[in-house]
Order: sequence, then structure tokens, then C-alpha cells
Amino acid sequence: MIISDFFDQLAIHFNSELPFVGYRKPNEKKLQAFLQTSDELNTISDYTEKGFVMAPFNDEEPSVLIPLEQSKSISTLYSFDSSNELPEKTHNSDLSASEHIALVAKGVNTINKGSLDKVVISREEVVSITETNPITIFKRLLQSYPTAFVYCWYHPKVGLWLGATPETLLSVANNRLSTMSLAGTQEYKDSLDVVWGNKEQVEQQFVTDYIVENLQDSLSNISVSEPETIKAGNLLHLKSTITGKINETGLKDIIKKLHPTPAVCGVPKQEAKAFLIQNEPYNRAFYTGFLGELNITQKSTRNTNRRNVENNAYATVKTTTKLFVNLRCMQWFNNDTVHLYLGGGITKDSNPEAEWLETVAKARVMKKVLY
Repeated sequence: MIISDFFDQLAIHFNSELPFVGYRKPNEKKLQAFLQTSDELNTISDYTEKGFVMAPFNDEEPSVLIPLEQSKSISTLYSFDSSNELPEKTHNSDLSASEHIALVAKGVNTINKGSLDKVVISREEVVSITETNPITIFKRLLQSYPTAFVYCWYHPKVGLWLGATPETLLSVANNRLSTMSLAGTQEYKDSLDVVWGNKEQVEQQFVTDYIVENLQDSLSNISVSEPETIKAGNLLHLKSTITGKINETGLKDIIKKLHPTPAVCGVPKQEAKAFLIQNEPYNRAFYTGFLGELNITQKSTRNTNRRNVENNAYATVKTTTKLFVNLRCMQWFNNDTVHLYLGGGITKDSNPEAEWLETVAKARVMKKVLY
């Protein structure tokens, strides 16, 4: 399929008010899409389903499925041209900083009282736009973020979401699981060789410890890499990779243990989640939820020794699940506004004013594709 046909089919589905998702995995050239053939709203039951899942932050609410058996699958190749990368643009926030700073201060105070170790506080920002075609925004995201999971997801009974997330929730193939511990943020200034403060290092270690502790009964041979600095857009983060072999535990149980992680919620999880639901002045919906391929069967063919195999090729079949945390995302409203969702991890060492500026930097990352 040529690339223009791929985007045309997404546009036709959107204009026909039919569910679809178009996406590209990190560091890949292949664009993929599921085009659902009806407007039925399907939800996840036990994570044995096949298709594309879109899950909310609140794990007590239903997750939406675009089922493989009810969808047309299409794909094409997309070449990233760094010479056409969108320039950085500066836009002032139209929100007052005071409300967010006050909420961060409340979070720090709650931590100092001993109720929490960490909490991830976020805000919503409404941005007016002139671009009326979401597929155009999707193309800009693809161009700007080649190392992220980039997507455009739509269901007429739910809404339209776009994003470019740097964070993997989990990846499963051949009974092996890989996940990441991602936390800490600073702006990229032409180098990955940066110094991380104690606050960011502690924040990232919270996430690592939580994941390892909660997966000990589900995985064997767990290994954890040393923290490394990665770049996502114009931001830097600290990341560790965690891998292991899945025991008899089902995928549903593993997801329940991981989501929402300390990177998007806090520690302890239930107390942090309750604080956020009670105090954040908006409903996160799918922001800091997760999304991705669920139980997709793939075939791969490679050459072998001709002396052993007459046809000089064989196919291997594996079922994979690749889920990503829904960060750096936006919700599209009425062709003239988008809602951006922005947050940061709060610990006892957090400075409320600095945390506000971190959300402004994250907003700037997304706004450059809107104008």
C-alpha cells in the first residue's frame, strides 16, 4: 500500500464515524492500522482478546477494544526525514500557574505527613487550533517523534486521541516480558551527558523498586539494567529496562500489578490514586492509561542453511503483546480545540514552581505539532 492510500483510509473511516487506530512503534518505519467495520463499542473482559486496546488511567473503568476479527488491517512504510523536522515553537500557557502550584504543594505536604512516598500530579490545558484535520496532526507527530509510539485513535462513542509516548508498559513475546522504569525530566540541550539531581534519581528508583517487587511472583530470572538517559522530543528522562520469564500468571494479572505504575500515579499505588481522583480538577480518562497491540499473532521468515532445508526458508509464529503508557497525548474536540494532559512526579524534595515549569516544557513538546 502506498502511504497516501493509508492516510486516506484513516480519513474515510473518521469521516464515516467508524472506529480506527493508526500507529507506528518506536524506531520503526512500518505504519499499521485497524479499521473496525462497525461502530460497536467493544470492551476488554480478561485480556485474552486479540486486537488493539485503549485503557483508562482508572483501572476500575472499562478498557476499549478494536477487535482484530471485526477490523480490516492495513500497513505501509513511512520514511522519517530529519531535515523536515518541525521547528520548536513557543506558546504561552493560557492557564494560571497558581492552581497547579497549590496542588503540588498539597502533594508535598501529604508526602511529608507520611501518607505517600510519591504522587504524580497532572493538569489539563485547553488549546485552540486552526488545523481541522486530525490526520494532519498525526503526520506531524510521526515526523517529529521517530523514537516514540505514535498513534491516532478514534471511536465515535468515546472520542479522538493522538499522542507520541516514550514509555512502554510491557512487551510480551515467547513467554518473555520486558518493561521499563521511566521517570525524571529535564530539557534536552544538545547533549545526553547530563547530571541528574537526587529528586529525579529517587523518583526513578521508586518506579524500579515498585515494578520489581510487584512482579516477583509473576516472573522468574528478573534482570534490571542500570539507569540511562534517553531523549523524547526535546526532553530527557531516566530509564531502566526490566525483563523476566513469565510463570503461570495470566496477562490480566500482570497488567493489574503494573498499572497504574508509580511513573504515572505514585507510591503506595492505591493511596496515590485516591489522592489524584479526589484532588485533580479534571478526569484523566485515557491520559496515563495504556494502549497497544493485544495478543497479535505474527509470522516471520528467514533464510537457513540450504543443506538442511530444501526451500531455504522457514516461518516462525509467535503471539506478541506490546502496550505503551499514554503520555504526551491530546484529546481532540470539535475541530477547534485539543486538550493537552501534562504531569510530573512529586516527592518530598519537589519544588512546586519548578514542577509547574516542567509541565510547561512538556506542553511545548506537544504544541509544536498543532500550529
